[in-house]
Amino acid sequence: MRALEQAVKRANIDPTVKAVVICGANGKFSAGADIKGFSNNDRGDMPSLETIISLIEKSEKPMVAAIEGMAFGGGLEVALGCHYRIAHMQAKVGLPEVSIGLLPGAGGTQRLPRLIGVPAALDIITTGKHVPAAEALKLGILDELVEENTVEAAMSFAEKVSASNCMRCGGMEEKVWQWAPLEGLLVLACSLFAAKDQPLEPRRLCLKQTPRLPNTEAILDEAFVKVKKQAQGCLSPELCFRAVQASVYLPFAEGIRKERELFLFLLTSGQAKALQYAFFAQRAMGKWTLPNGASWKNASPQPIKRAAVIGLGTMGRGIVASLVKAKVPVVALEQDKTHLELGRGAVIAHLEREALRMQKNGQKFDVYKPGLLQFTLDFGTLWDVDLVIEAVFEDMALKKEIFQKLSAVCKPKTFLCTNTSCLDIDEIASVTSHPHRVIGTHFFSPAHMMKLIEIVYGQHTSPAAIATAMNLARAMGKTGVVVGNCFGFVGNRMLNSYTEQTYLLLEEGSTPEEVDKVLEEFGFKMGPFRVSDLAGLDVGWRSRKGQGLTGANLPLSTPARQRGGNRYSPLPDILCEKGRYGQKTGKGWYQYDKPGGKVAKSDPWLHNFLSDYRSAHNIAPRTITHDEILERCLYSLANEGFRILSDGIASCPEAIDTIYINGYGWPRHRGGPMFYASEVGLPKVLAKLQKYAKANPDVPRLQPSAFLQKLVALESPPLKEWPSLVGSRQNKL
Repeated sequence: MRALEQAVKRANIDPTVKAVVICGANGKFSAGADIKGFSNNDRGDMPSLETIISLIEKSEKPMVAAIEGMAFGGGLEVALGCHYRIAHMQAKVGLPEVSIGLLPGAGGTQRLPRLIGVPAALDIITTGKHVPAAEALKLGILDELVEENTVEAAMSFAEKVSASNCMRCGGMEEKVWQWAPLEGLLVLACSLFAAKDQPLEPRRLCLKQTPRLPNTEAILDEAFVKVKKQAQGCLSPELCFRAVQASVYLPFAEGIRKERELFLFLLTSGQAKALQYAFFAQRAMGKWTLPNGASWKNASPQPIKRAAVIGLGTMGRGIVASLVKAKVPVVALEQDKTHLELGRGAVIAHLEREALRMQKNGQKFDVYKPGLLQFTLDFGTLWDVDLVIEAVFEDMALKKEIFQKLSAVCKPKTFLCTNTSCLDIDEIASVTSHPHRVIGTHFFSPAHMMKLIEIVYGQHTSPAAIATAMNLARAMGKTGVVVGNCFGFVGNRMLNSYTEQTYLLLEEGSTPEEVDKVLEEFGFKMGPFRVSDLAGLDVGWRSRKGQGLTGANLPLSTPARQRGGNRYSPLPDILCEKGRYGQKTGKGWYQYDKPGGKVAKSDPWLHNFLSDYRSAHNIAPRTITHDEILERCLYSLANEGFRILSDGIASCPEAIDTIYINGYGWPRHRGGPMFYASEVGLPKVLAKLQKYAKANPDVPRLQPSAFLQKLVALESPPLKEWPSLVGSRQNKL
């Protein structure tokens, strides 16, 4: 920033310089400020970015931003300080500070609404969305788009602007272009013939008024309600709104002061700490390490020139679409013509919608490109693919049958992936001739939208298989998290502890509405019972039947509320036996207007059913407090996370938190279950678990993890130190 300030000052006082172009090095304008620098109070004499932008904006010489790649955060704020903005057609702009718990702190909340109006500015600033160049041009953020040679085009543009009012003094002088390299930015000075100053006042956003519509107040009121609803307890979107609102009612200088005040408030908030932790945790997932020492540093990913997906149900269709959008040619296989055609239609329809969306943003995507997508019933077609993803339903016998076929049909170097959510990777790999090339790729539904994949390694899985799966996840725009092999892996293993508590709370006197309300107020978009209705109660029922917890294989003498001597709640099993699968049947934990309905309504039948159930099992209902609901659900979740760390299934707490934020709806501004436990205080979490375990001795998952107890005994070391305190690790099935 100091170099940029000095270069602008030099250009301003150099009489031979008539215009300046600011561009980024290596084809990227700027991705914004270094997040780690926000908490650095020792800035010395470093100027503030807003001071530098003001210097640019007030320059008497035309300042032109040449945007390639991206202009995000402070990068876009610099561009907004320039008088003109030229961009490459593939560039993107945005102010994503809201996603790390902050707001644009260098004038972005004051300049952008003055440029494009309040509604559009609010949409960009409160969501942190990345805006493609074509859309940014329509909004008025950009002045011109080019297909190539962005910097040269900006130089030409700067020359025209500077020379448009020129008064020639004799013969035309030769133009000289001089480059001044900076740290991450370049300033281009151009020497032209004598020129009269181009009037720049209309281009200075600090001098503009934010456009006001006749119904501005109503628009702001409606927008605030929308922002608050979507924020779900996250502070930064609401304060972004307040900053933009200030641009409407306050002069520019006062608006800047208000922006700074709100920025500093967010900077010191716990939410900013949580969101920035989540940001860095997710980025760290690419640097995976196994207990045996293998890691991203010494593993070589193999190129995937052609992939296959087996099964075109909801999950398989989403995986096919994700691969195609990543420009990986795909062979999609089904068991019969009916399912094949249904899958083909759904995949093509989705890709056509995606192509239309991309076209509106100036991007190209050819759904029908030859060789990109093939549908087949023939396993033999898979002989030359580099990677196969099996996406059939959770049935071990079926998966083993498929992998046996794949082992016989595919070339020896083909990676074989299973999209299982809980089954044993080693058992699946045991039927193949190359178990080191078998790996779990647990996608989350809907697979074309959800950004998480659990990359599950088995006993024989090679580092190359892990590296290849991680590379593929990245190519699909997803976050891969490497985890060990156990029932449920990380996400679903922890989820079992969480859902067990929700069922027990119902037994003891709570209702689905009460439990959902508490967890939605915490920040989840949907409470556990609404999620269960959406996903389908039959999904978990099928899994429990497979485990022998319910269904025909359960011995008749088994007590209704016990399994293996421990407490068990049969509530979801009973609902499934009554055909109440959730939204798909119009009834589950809630009732709906019709099968497939989306609006959950309280169901008197269910409340009567719970009352009868308690009476039948001699359970005296009691009033359960908000705090008990929250603590039993969230602390039991974190408790299982501590066990997972101890077992070596996850390498670090950041892996668990990344999985829960990206796959299970954990509110990002709460950092993740392990971060949340560390912020609440491990002694408090331990004490509460001990209290609830004492009251429920037949619920083993409430017994505090030995690793949690160890951390408390060590006086709660920082979260980043936890992995080094686990001791020897062994994956446990």
